[in-house]
Amino acid sequence: MMATLLLSLGLLAIGILLLLVKVLLKKNGKFSSQHVHDNPAMRKMGIHCVVDQDREERNRKKLTNK
Repeated sequence: MMATLLLSLGLLAIGILLLLVKVLLKKNGKFSSQHVHDNPAMRKMGIHCVVDQDREERNRKKLTNK
């Protein structure tokens, strides 16, 4: 039981350190944004935030129902 806990904590610590490598070793390093609207490839394909897509779809349906 204790060995499993130590192994889990060790793996968790290694994961956190690997995530921080970019931030710690790169000048002005920071985590990149995880939002869809900040991803150029997604924008190029016309994919954006689900809230925006929902709003567009509702507006499109309102226009076609008139």
